[in-house]
Amino acid sequence: MTKLNDNYLKLKAGYLFPEITRRINEFAAANPGQEIIRLGIGDVTRPLPPAVIKAFHAGVDDLAGTENFHGYGPEQGYSWLIDTIIEKSYKPLGVELANSEVFISDGSKCDSANILDIFSLDNKVAIGDPVYPVYNDTNVMVGRTGEADAKGYYSGIVYMPCTEANNFMPEFPQEPVDIIYLCYPNNPTGTVATKEQLQGWVDYALKNDAVILFDAAYEAFITEPGIPHSIYEIEGAKRCAIEFRSFSKTAGFTGVRCGLTVVPQELKVSSANGEKVALNRLWNRRQTTKFNGVSYPVQRAAAAVYSDEGWAQVQEIIDYYMENARIIREGLAEAGITCYGGVNAPYIWLKTPAGLSSWEFFDKLLHECFVVGTPGSGFGPSGEGYFRLSAFGERSTVEKAVARIRDTWGK
Repeated sequence: MTKLNDNYLKLKAGYLFPEITRRINEFAAANPGQEIIRLGIGDVTRPLPPAVIKAFHAGVDDLAGTENFHGYGPEQGYSWLIDTIIEKSYKPLGVELANSEVFISDGSKCDSANILDIFSLDNKVAIGDPVYPVYNDTNVMVGRTGEADAKGYYSGIVYMPCTEANNFMPEFPQEPVDIIYLCYPNNPTGTVATKEQLQGWVDYALKNDAVILFDAAYEAFITEPGIPHSIYEIEGAKRCAIEFRSFSKTAGFTGVRCGLTVVPQELKVSSANGEKVALNRLWNRRQTTKFNGVSYPVQRAAAAVYSDEGWAQVQEIIDYYMENARIIREGLAEAGITCYGGVNAPYIWLKTPAGLSSWEFFDKLLHECFVVGTPGSGFGPSGEGYFRLSAFGERSTVEKAVARIRDTWGK
């Protein structure tokens, strides 16, 4: 008899976005013609930069003839793209990487899930709370956890609350852990980590023989000087950290799909017999077995992001979204709503006013302002009483949404 992976039956978080959709559809059916502004899901809205489109087309044109045709490419990514990323994105930070340490993929979401393939289920995992749901759910899927309790916490995972009390920076686990997920700039809170704070985590990982999985998908949105863009700016990080990056939000590739993972050669973990094994070799083996690489035209488009013309165009788009974030953040403040983020990240994490729960605020925002966001409780129990708004949207609709909120809550 065929049996399924029962770990999938433990999942609870899939409830969030279907429930959001249900409530929106119910409201829309009862209010036909009413404009609903969606600032919930963090999807980009601006077109791809012209330089990227030009390179994309050129890559497709290469496939139209025999002279420049490309079939299977290297599973790790083309060397010319990897070299460009190292030269343009890491060297300016003072970070030296070898070509073999960077792996091109179809997105950091996929990699942050697939990386679990090379780790034992015996490892104890620590994640923030609230958190990007993929970290939690993929550990449930692979069988690392037990069932969820009444709060939504799964046995087998160490949850690190991130609240106003600790400035949304988790405290070090009180029990031994082996894998630590960190995401900065953070999704959903929009907050960042200083160099000193990240040094503390690197020191903790080295002392406890742990590995940090560092999600830097939003590093391009950092506007303030002195904030690290990469975990490898921190001394010792190459011996304990894997970094994920994405073109999705940086260059608008949510529908194109391209990202990268850095696995330093220095990073080693113990096998069952105590031998220290380089994770770079294992990740390379995993990718060459389970992944066939990112398409040639997409990698050509990704390389164009780092051209002088392309990067200037990308920066214009980032500035556009960050201006949206400023408008939202300052508009909320004028309405007397406490909020965080929106300075070095495209997300605004607000404290629900008047003691409303996350879902109560969702309903009030939808029914009175016709605006949609994401309830903080959907990111974890410590997200209760908070709410996330996204800066990814058109300027006119963002301004309209803020005006509606200010008119409702600024009374």
